[in-house]
Amino acid sequence: MLYNKYIRSTALTFACSAVLTGLSVTSTYAQSRTKGSVLFFDDFAGNKLDRSKWTPVVTGFHVNDELQAYVDSGATISLVKGAAAEGAANGALVLTPRYSPGFKTFDGQQFDFISGRLMTKGKFDFTYGTAEARIKLTVADGLWPAWWMLGNGDWPASGETDIMEFIGEGDWVSAAVHGPGYSGETPFVNRLYLPKNNDVTKWHIYAVDWTPDSLVFKYDGVPMFRVTRTMAEHYGKWVFTDKQYLILNFAVGGIYPFKINGLKKPYYGLSEHALNLIKANKAKMLVDWVKVTGYKK
Repeated sequence: MLYNKYIRSTALTFACSAVLTGLSVTSTYAQSRTKGSVLFFDDFAGNKLDRSKWTPVVTGFHVNDELQAYVDSGATISLVKGAAAEGAANGALVLTPRYSPGFKTFDGQQFDFISGRLMTKGKFDFTYGTAEARIKLTVADGLWPAWWMLGNGDWPASGETDIMEFIGEGDWVSAAVHGPGYSGETPFVNRLYLPKNNDVTKWHIYAVDWTPDSLVFKYDGVPMFRVTRTMAEHYGKWVFTDKQYLILNFAVGGIYPFKINGLKKPYYGLSEHALNLIKANKAKMLVDWVKVTGYKK
């Protein structure tokens, strides 16, 4: 999510995913351990964001030719309950991009959109286990929400794990892995296509199982992609041995959507429909909960 990337691997359908359920992680680490204690959990049940867990990001850098500035604002980052939570029993986090022509950041950059990005850097990170989140999305070409993880060092040397990315086409979501020698237009990207009656506008659990020698991405419990140490080492060093922190964000437009939809107007990578949804405050990413579970022997 942080840097340029492009889907170029073979897409998987649900039928293919069913076949993949037979794949097993061969790591002796995984075989000798079972799911252990919950290391991190937030179901956004409070009345305000738990800042002991999350830090809102304020734009002071710009990547991917994205159109938004990230701000720390209740307009873009909020907690909702009841009907507004759309089925999240204890409430939900909502990230909402807003149309704000001419918005200037503290360092003098100018944007026509503002949005929200949360991270746990400096507050929570982990090595090995399962990271998962229950998420519901809005469909429109050029909306770019994501649920992912980053290492604490320089990119891509410290690794990036994209658990779920979405660029506005309702029938698919993608997962990706980035590291030294396999970053940017990485070979490790894959899609999962969803049936019409269960697209991204419905709740789904997006997860990754992380061991010392593999990352297995699972959507609603079904494996959809696996990257192993052996695969990565054809291109560069396997760096998924150090801690990573969690990120939830909602980008708008930019290079990844553009490479899929080819749109230059009304904005780079952003459709008229998406723009109208943003103007009407109807583009959103709802998060029911986020959980990280470790391993135990």
